[in-house]
Amino acid sequence: MSNRDIAIIGMAGRFPGAPDIDRYWANLRDGVESIRPLTDEELLAAGVLQAELDDPSYVKVCPVLEGIDLFDAAFFGFNPREAAVMDPAHRLFLEVAWEAMEHAGHTALPHEGMVGVFAGSGAPYYLMDHVRRDRSLMRSMGEFLVRHTNNDMNFLAPRVSYQMDLRGPSVNVQTACSTALVAVHMACESIRLGDCDLAIAGGSTVLIPDRQGYMYQE
Repeated sequence: MSNRDIAIIGMAGRFPGAPDIDRYWANLRDGVESIRPLTDEELLAAGVLQAELDDPSYVKVCPVLEGIDLFDAAFFGFNPREAAVMDPAHRLFLEVAWEAMEHAGHTALPHEGMVGVFAGSGAPYYLMDHVRRDRSLMRSMGEFLVRHTNNDMNFLAPRVSYQMDLRGPSVNVQTACSTALVAVHMACESIRLGDCDLAIAGGSTVLIPDRQGYMYQE
């Protein structure tokens, strides 16, 4: 290998119909359809109006990401209340970052070198549509704590670095639909420049509610 060659040595991910990378590749190989039909009960529970369900243009299918309500808070040092207000996209990214490092066979401890994080997430709908509507929660925790430590897009990468004690660059990336790919590019450049020895790169978006169809438009 030349001094400019960079290897991907570990991967992890969560996808609709696939809780890990192995299942994801198997689904692609076997042509598995991961967009599934939704029942009226699921749609109503997600807040869809009966009038929408009765509309023949409403399509009752969705790619469902399982387990977005699950998080091993104690493992990462969060109390239950902190975990409850944290955006599911941030929770999942933290877990997947840990899994990726394990998959790579590294501990991320300082003696293994500097580890950088380059990542981006989608808009904080969980904060806007759910957390902020709980007035008692907002009064008890405060706007700053809820927004800045648990939901803001600007804390996705730094939180991983802080929780995993990573010492390399920690950069949030926001380039719309190309965010995760740009994060990989920036991670490679950071390694080439000697800013870090290893890097975690990726993106995370979770839509809440997660079981909604859509209105067909010609």
